Amino acid sequence: MGDILFLSHRIPFPADRGDKIRSHNVLKALARYAPVHVATFADDAADRAYEPQLASLAASYRLVTRAKSLPRAGVEALVAGKPLSLTAFHHRAIEGYVRHLLASRSIDVIYVFSGQMAQYVPADFTGVVVADLVDVDSAKFEAYAQRSGGIRAWMERREARLLSAEEARIVAKSEVILLISEPEAALLQSRLPVPSQRVRTMGNGLDAAFFDPIGIAPAPQMAGRARPRIVFTGQMDYAPNIEAAMRAIERILPRVRAVLPEASFHVVGRNPSPALKAHDGRSGVHVWGRVDDIRPWLAVADCALVPLEIARGVQNKVLEAMAMALPVVLTPGAATGIPACDGRDFAVAESDDALAQAVIALAADPQRAQAMGRDARAWILAHASWEAALADLPYYLTQRQTALSDAA
Repeated sequence: MGDILFLSHRIPFPADRGDKIRSHNVLKALARYAPVHVATFADDAADRAYEPQLASLAASYRLVTRAKSLPRAGVEALVAGKPLSLTAFHHRAIEGYVRHLLASRSIDVIYVFSGQMAQYVPADFTGVVVADLVDVDSAKFEAYAQRSGGIRAWMERREARLLSAEEARIVAKSEVILLISEPEAALLQSRLPVPSQRVRTMGNGLDAAFFDPIGIAPAPQMAGRARPRIVFTGQMDYAPNIEAAMRAIERILPRVRAVLPEASFHVVGRNPSPALKAHDGRSGVHVWGRVDDIRPWLAVADCALVPLEIARGVQNKVLEAMAMALPVVLTPGAATGIPACDGRDFAVAESDDALAQAVIALAADPQRAQAMGRDARAWILAHASWEAALADLPYYLTQRQTALSDAA
């Protein structure tokens, strides 16, 4: 096959958050099959620092720092009648790079990572387009709108409507459309004008050799805090994560501390919102912000609490905690796409009371908590490797003829 163009809304380095973990592993796999050219964005100087790693893997690349403000992107979206998600990730330098690359190299496949980047696929491209949507963004914004009010709810409903149309357009122009789980694939199919045979599932994997509790020294900052130590990890300027952490702080932790007064709750992840920072140091809450390595923080925790109310796709934070042999208490949404056994590999609960009781029960029975952690890691080793997750990737890259036959 010829070369591959990889379009990603964020540089796939470092692999330290959900979308980057997936894009990083997909990019490495693609580079084993053919030369890969990468067009992507850096959010900040910290992302830019990983340009040498990108250069070492890519046959060529264009890395643009995303400096467009949200208000400017919003104005552009209103004027153009487009989703804000697209205008926020539109840049002429990426357009120019793609045009030059397609004119000068034999590109057989364009791999689109995240729907925002499908806007760069030319209408006259004759190769294979693989669109890795991961999850259904339009449904996510519908959920946001239901929880908002006023102008914010109007904006989120608009975004959901326009993204739904964009998702249908992507399906129509792609040979393969990938979602992270069967529920997400079914959700997308239900929202299309006509269901498509091109919608497939490609789950996430995990590097279980890296996420191994053996030999990991506990984070000393957290080790000195009172037990049970409850942890929540993730990108902490992401709305669903903020809501989940605030739910834990305001509604679940007080119920736990009514029985276990020394219990502490630890939020670990980059860019914590001002609302989260305001709770730091109060009533057993500690907001740590960005850390270089999440493993020492998982190693010192007694359990992970993942009370997500809006959850799309497979939660890497759950897989990572399970791999570190940490018992996990989570909502049904956070467990979506992880077919482990409730009560053995993790504990699923929905209401605030039920989530609090699950945490209390694990704290009261350390042997059960340890057994759940061991079983969780065993499940990861058996079912969640990246090799297994990406096994069908070579097949997806050669779907031109099959796709045309299906269309006929």
